[in-house]
Amino acid sequence: MTHFKNAIVRLPGQGISEGITSDTTLGKPDYKKALVQHSHYVSALTRCGVKVNILPPNDDFPDSCFMEDTALCTDKCVIISRPGTDTRMKETQLEDFRNMIQSFYTNVHEIKAPGTVEPGDIMMVGDTFYVGRSERTNKEGIRQVREILESYGKEVVEIPLTEVLHLKTGVNYIEDNNLLVSGEFIDNPHFENFNKIVVDSDEAYASNCLWINGKVIVPEDFPKVRKAIEHLGYEVIVIDTSEFRKIDGGLSCLSLRF
Repeated sequence: MTHFKNAIVRLPGQGISEGITSDTTLGKPDYKKALVQHSHYVSALTRCGVKVNILPPNDDFPDSCFMEDTALCTDKCVIISRPGTDTRMKETQLEDFRNMIQSFYTNVHEIKAPGTVEPGDIMMVGDTFYVGRSERTNKEGIRQVREILESYGKEVVEIPLTEVLHLKTGVNYIEDNNLLVSGEFIDNPHFENFNKIVVDSDEAYASNCLWINGKVIVPEDFPKVRKAIEHLGYEVIVIDTSEFRKIDGGLSCLSLRF
């Protein structure tokens, strides 16, 4: 079973209200509320037994608090990604990010053009990595991820997406063969051997929960998902992520964990 020791986060900047969104009906994020919610997130990570390394805000990149999309961290190596939107592509070139990554890893790889990869599309299950092919992660990016991970004895399984932004928008592994699934992933044959916890459409946002060292962080106001996870015997930590949801962000998006 995976054991996480470290996490990397970046504080939200005042420009967070300009982050990318697919649902304008939720409104724009409130910066002060986002800061409070982020501090609660950091506290939750700490409760899960990881050391949280905090990078400063960067107002040039409104989505830069979503650290997950900058790198894929594994037990053998790190792959610095190449995000699939112009506004995010330069996040992986930031000096403080690179220095932080290199302080933890000696085996550092990088996705090269024309490949694009956002690790919100990558779900780790032991030594198998499920990679979503999406608007943000293309075929060439997946080819590069496969080539790198297979050199370390890992397996890559490609999952074409049709509806959601990222793979982990709709499916998340919470260890012990338990898998949260919603929407297009409920009947996906790649997931038929898991114990599937089917998330109803009205709570689909809570498909993105975060398992860390035996605890599961769950977004606030999704009682059915919370109850289902508690029923499996996990300790649940509930936090509000409403401001990050407004710019297409969930729990896993906000950190790198390794």
